Parts: sequence; C-alpha cells; structure tokens
Amino acid sequence: MRDDEFLARVRELGEYEDQREAEEVTTAVLSVLATRLPGGSVEKLAAQLPEPLREGFREAGQPEPDTFGVEEFHRRVAELVGGRALTAEQDAGAVLTTVAEAVSGGELNQLLSHLPSGYATMFGKPELA
Repeated sequence: MRDDEFLARVRELGEYEDQREAEEVTTAVLSVLATRLPGGSVEKLAAQLPEPLREGFREAGQPEPDTFGVEEFHRRVAELVGGRALTAEQDAGAVLTTVAEAVSGGELNQLLSHLPSGYATMFGKPELA
C-alpha cells in the first residue's frame, strides 16, 4: 500500500478533516505501537509500512518493549494528539485497522502474538481477541 493510499484509508476510517490530520494521528498511533513491540517486530512491521511512515516508526522503537494494556495505549495516543481517551480509541482503530489491511496475514499474526488479546479489536480483528 502506498503512503497516500494508507493515509486516505486512515482519513476515511477516522473521518478526519484532511490528510494532515490523518498523518498526525497515524504518526502518534504508530509511535505508541512501536514502544509496545520488541525491536525485531518493529523492524519486520516497518518493512511492510509505506516508506514515509517507516523511519518514524523505527525511531520510536526501543530495545525492550513497554508492557501496557489497551487503556494505557489510548491514554498515550491521546497525550500525543492532544485529545481524549475516547477520541484516541477511534484514532487507534482507524490507524491499526489500516495497518492490518496493509501488511501480510503472517506479519499481522506475528504482530498480534506480541500483544495482549484485547489489542486485536483495535486492528479490526475482534475474532482474535
């Protein structure tokens, strides 16, 4: 998926006003996700993201992942975008559902294996929760 297609899909799902807002939310959600994943998973996922999103995602990764649940994920996203937890829940869903559509099924399964089951819903995969 190309960068413009990725952001257009996020914009559609999140009902954002413009591409800039979709890009801002995407950057925030991906940076929080990167802190939650082990380094190797960050690299594998980054390889399947559109080029402009890869570098920021890689830079947000860390040697040891933080361990936090869905509520904390939303809180961190809200803090980055200056919103509320409910808005952050919608933001995370728009971006992570797009990630799930953009990457291979194997990569998505690998990614979800590093996260608690509650995260699957954010990726638009409630059946895996």
